[in-house]
Amino acid sequence: MIAPAAPTPSDGADDDIAALAKGGRTNIIGFALRLAARLPFLFIAGRVYGPEIVGRFAIAVLVVELAALLATLGLKRGLAQALSSTDRPHAHVVWDALAVALILSLIASAVLFVFPEIMYPNSEVIGLERLLPLVVFAVACSDVSLAALAYRHNVKAAVTARAVIEPWTISIAAWALSYVSSRDGLIIAYVLSMAAALAASIVPFVKSYGLPAGWRPHLTPMFALARANAPLAGADAIEWGTRNVDRFILGLVFPPAVVGIYYMAQQVASLPQKLKTSFDPVLGPVITHRLAENDRAAVAAQIRQVGFWIMAAQAALALIGGIPAEGVMGVVGPEFVAGAGALCFLLLAEVLAANGAVAEAGLVYVARHRNLMLSIAVIGLQVALTFVLLFVARKAAWPQGWAAAMPAVALAVSLGVGSILKSRLLARLLGAPVSSWRWPWVWAVLATSVVGWAFVQLPPELEWAELMIGIPVMLLVYGLVLWRWAFKREDRALFERKAPAAE
Repeated sequence: MIAPAAPTPSDGADDDIAALAKGGRTNIIGFALRLAARLPFLFIAGRVYGPEIVGRFAIAVLVVELAALLATLGLKRGLAQALSSTDRPHAHVVWDALAVALILSLIASAVLFVFPEIMYPNSEVIGLERLLPLVVFAVACSDVSLAALAYRHNVKAAVTARAVIEPWTISIAAWALSYVSSRDGLIIAYVLSMAAALAASIVPFVKSYGLPAGWRPHLTPMFALARANAPLAGADAIEWGTRNVDRFILGLVFPPAVVGIYYMAQQVASLPQKLKTSFDPVLGPVITHRLAENDRAAVAAQIRQVGFWIMAAQAALALIGGIPAEGVMGVVGPEFVAGAGALCFLLLAEVLAANGAVAEAGLVYVARHRNLMLSIAVIGLQVALTFVLLFVARKAAWPQGWAAAMPAVALAVSLGVGSILKSRLLARLLGAPVSSWRWPWVWAVLATSVVGWAFVQLPPELEWAELMIGIPVMLLVYGLVLWRWAFKREDRALFERKAPAAE
């Protein structure tokens, strides 16, 4: 009998690309579903509830999501490592992780319930708002469940829970509850959406891992893992903080209505950010596998590949959202057009952050403490720059819309600096370049910008064409230039059923 040939390095590289491409296709579908579901929520929240209620909701949800993030203690990323290095049944390990997340989320909920002022720093607590912290456990347990499923390459569950169930539930509930309470409707809708997402996460989790027969909780090792993964948890919290601390600072300086306008701009700009986070469940296991083989060149290749996919997609969304920014914000409601400037800088920030965000996926495994220090430095720069720019804006008596956009400017600058520093550090550690930069991508951006500028010049009575015709044409031009001059064989694997065989 002839023994099968050992896999060659190119076979391994093609397998990696196949795994990444499969996850990428699933997540592109998930992103489209998330976009389709998120737009109705933005329209309903803006048109029905108005900037002030949206602003109160924005600050409260920010605090709740931070509490849930801390409750997972890095288990979203560390769980894969725990499962790959344990002799215990995997079902027992993941139920241990769920138990830890539940305990910590209940502690966080109790703190916020006793001190609700943390969630509402610029206004008094009214109605059912005090009960919002009860949803922390749903967010935390859902995250851990989806991380466990991702270890078994089940990305579909995350797409279903986060891109279908959660956004459609909050959209429908927000509309229905507006007839019941225009004050508490958004809060209740959020609670319902998180509960629905938890159900959509737990059901496939139980199907995959089963109920923990014979399980005896081993919480001490899981807490030890959580302590070991504190840098991972810190990196997660800081990455989340860079996208949200600007909103909190704005809430300390401006009334809720201004925060509401900025929040809506954030929601539009956060859509491209979901592209990166949705790749984490796919990229993490591939990186850890290659690091276990000490194949650092392969890790660098994976970072470059996924980084380009994310950067290219985020740039497309930045162009179609930023060039007609006033029209995009006007769809949410006429009061929100003032957030157009903030939207442009927020979208730019996502493009600048792309390479560093993907580089961090490798740094958390090869230099987690240095990555954490860099993340702390970046968020420190962002906070300091935000206060400086707000002070300058007030001193110069700039219009409120301009002043409110300063946190977005600070975010773009700090994320750009962080991206450069993290990419260079990872490249040095891996001994291979990790930059996703390609000059043909710049040509695609320039060509699309010219087309977009031409549509923006249309007279006001044709503003509908700016969005309905201009955006599809911009996407077509951008896609054609990328496909013709920027895409390589590996990129085209994203659009094929199977990754191409090694040549």
